[in-house]
Amino acid sequence: MRHWLFTTEPSTWSWDDQLAAPDRTTSWDGVRNHLAKQQMQAMALGDLGFFYHSVKEKRIVGIVEVVGTYEPDPTDTKREGNKRFGMVHVRAVEAVDPPITLAQIKAAPDLAEMVLTQNSRLSVQPVTGAQWRAVLALNG
Repeated sequence: MRHWLFTTEPSTWSWDDQLAAPDRTTSWDGVRNHLAKQQMQAMALGDLGFFYHSVKEKRIVGIVEVVGTYEPDPTDTKREGNKRFGMVHVRAVEAVDPPITLAQIKAAPDLAEMVLTQNSRLSVQPVTGAQWRAVLALNG
C-alpha cells in the first residue's frame, strides 16, 4: 500500500463536503498538473491519503482511501477526444483530530524531506510509509 496527500482549498472542496458526499466518496477531479497526474496514475485501490486543507488553514484534517483508480476526467474539456488529465475516486475514512498543521510538520526533523514541506501547492503528493507514521504521531 502506498500513501498520498491530497490538497484542496476548503472553499472549493472541504472535509465537510467529503463527509457529506454520497457514501463519503467523490472523484478527485480538476487536477491540471502533470506531476500530480503521474501520482494519481500510480495509485492503487486501498491506498490511503491525507486530506489537506490548503490556503489559510494549511492542515491535515482527514484520511481518505482510494476506491477508484485513474480514469479520464470529464471536467478536462480543453482537448475533447484527447483528454490529458484524469482523476481517481476517494472515500473519507476518518477525521484527523486534532488536525495536524503545516507548521507542526515543518518543525518535525524527520519530516524535512516530505514533499509538503517543499511544495505545498502540489495537489497530489506521495508520502512515504515512514512519513505517514511520523505525521500521525504528531497528534498522538
